[in-house]
Amino acid sequence: MSEDKKTGSCLCGEVSYSFNESSVISAHHCHCKDCQKSTGSGKATIVMIPENALQMKGEIKIYTVTGTDGSHVTRGFCESCGSPLISYIEEMQGIRLIKAGSLDDSSWLKIDSNFWSSTAREWSPVDETLHSFIKNPQT
Repeated sequence: MSEDKKTGSCLCGEVSYSFNESSVISAHHCHCKDCQKSTGSGKATIVMIPENALQMKGEIKIYTVTGTDGSHVTRGFCESCGSPLISYIEEMQGIRLIKAGSLDDSSWLKIDSNFWSSTAREWSPVDETLHSFIKNPQT
């Protein structure tokens, strides 16, 4: 496997994925309430990559919600073990958001910023060393 090739999977191994590190656009901590609920934690750490750079094996179940800011967020998870793996925002065509916790090795990952600092929990505060957006960054 190339040093640039990154892999990940769900907890049970039924769903796996790979992509080249060089295709990563950026990585972020999202503290929005939807991410808190979907992860059962204070935030989701996401890796943004182009959809065509991602290879997936196995079937994911999807669930779509209207986010706090009105965007349509689809989350994909393993239907056997429930592990969250991927998400995408319909309004951001061609971009996929990999859940960093599902990476087999995340030691290379560099987080660029925090989203939704306005709803971060006191027990899971934003990383003050990173740039923070009060809500989603404006495109």
